Order: sequence, then structure tokens, then C-alpha cells
Amino acid sequence: MPESTVDVLVSAIITTRNEGRNIEDCLQSIKHQTYHQDKIEIIVVDNNSTDRTKEVARKYTDKVYNFGPERSAQRNFGVKQAKGKYILYLDADMVLFKDVIEKCVERCEVNDSIVALYIPERIIGEGFWIKVRDFERSFYTGTCIDCVRFVRRDKFLEIGGFDESLTGPEDWDFDRRIRKVGKVDIIKSPIYHNEGEFNLRRYLEKKSYYCKSFDKYIQKWGKNDKIIKKQLGFWCRYFGVFMENGKWKRLVKHPRLTIGMYSLRFMVGIEYFTYKNRRKQ
Repeated sequence: MPESTVDVLVSAIITTRNEGRNIEDCLQSIKHQTYHQDKIEIIVVDNNSTDRTKEVARKYTDKVYNFGPERSAQRNFGVKQAKGKYILYLDADMVLFKDVIEKCVERCEVNDSIVALYIPERIIGEGFWIKVRDFERSFYTGTCIDCVRFVRRDKFLEIGGFDESLTGPEDWDFDRRIRKVGKVDIIKSPIYHNEGEFNLRRYLEKKSYYCKSFDKYIQKWGKNDKIIKKQLGFWCRYFGVFMENGKWKRLVKHPRLTIGMYSLRFMVGIEYFTYKNRRKQ
């Protein structure tokens, strides 16, 4: 397999919790990157797994740590252990296309004003609703609904990493702050996010859990903040992000996926407004 001519260290940080079924695919995808293997540092930050997650991870790296309580704290801890010029942070159920790291490094090294990159995310799994999730996710790449995933370590530390008081909107918050210290860009090679078999109840429970941090996020940036109005506002989340830059043509081209996507979006919306009403009582 050909290797990149760029030669800087990249730290891949994977956060885990009971991911014994997924972690090996993630680690294998890192080991099969076209980028120099001796220039990829793998760091796994586990949160008290009770399955084989740590055991599997140790087959690929000796840098396996235990830290919590949430993903933001795990990522920040991982970056403190890292030695790479660049950070790539991943969830354990993600798999990299073979040249993701190579393309990221090349893009940043060619233009040193770039401090972070978006990586397109594809949702994979089983059934119609996974296709719907993949369709929905494709509209978000590089928008205020997305978050960079490949970052210069010095800039990560400069802004203080992820806000550990947030769980859910911590990605949006990080993305906003990293944009303030330099340019961001995007590559074409994707990350595949394996969501397995879609379970509506678990999906809505996760969204409801993330709602708990929205108040803190809004308080941090202000309820009149333009970006928050896009991220949480009805118009942008249900229409704007799906129609801008000619993306509406895809809605027309795929009517079944569009109907499915809006069905999910409205259920998530009901979950959010139900949570807000409970908070008022």
C-alpha cells in the first residue's frame, strides 16, 4: 500500500464505553490507513467498560486509559496524553476510509492557516431507517450542525478543548470556538458511522438526554445568538439546512427518504419541546 510523503505525527483518540463489538473495526481501519503507520499514535480513553473493550484495544495500542465521566472529559484527557501535531477524535463505532488521515494531513500541511477539518460522515447499518439517517446526515456536512473532527493540537489546547459541562451540544460549542482561531476546511474522504440496526426508542432517548445541556449551551452564547437560532430554530433545522446551496434538489429526487427524514425530525422536535415544557413546570 502506498504511503503519504507527508511525515508528521497524528494522534487518533477514541472514546469508548462497552464498545467491545465495535472497537476492533475502528482500530483496524486506523491500521489500514495509507498514512505512515509509525506516524499514527492510537489513544483509547475508556469510561469504565464492563465488556472486552479494553482487552481488544490493548491488542492495537498500549495507550489505553480509563477516564470519565462523559465524552468531553475523555477527549480532553486523551489530548493531554497525545504527542501528535494533529488530533483526530473518533467514536468507537466509526470506521475510516483508507486515506482519511493522509488527506487531512496533506490539506493542513499545504495551508498552515487551516486549524481544523470537517470529515464527511456516512451512516451505515441495517434497514430503511439507517438509509434515512444517512440521507439526513449528508445535509449537515460543514454546516453549523456539524463539527470539525481533525484539529491541530496546539489550537485545541489554546481554546481549552471541549466544554466538559456540556453533553450533546459540546461539539457545536467546540466547533464555534475553534473557528475563532483559524480557518477550517473539509476533505472528501468519509468516516463511516456504524449505527447497526435502528432503534427508535434508543434514538429518541439519546436525543432527550442531550437536551439536558441545551440550556447551559444557550446561556453560554446567549438566546439571541444567530448560530443558536440556526442550530435550535425551527426554520433552519426543518427547512434551511436542507435547502441551501441547491440541496433541495435531493429532497425532490428521494421522496421516500425525505418523508422518513422529516418524520424523524418531527419526533425529535416533539421530544425537545416536551423537555422544555417539563423544565417550565
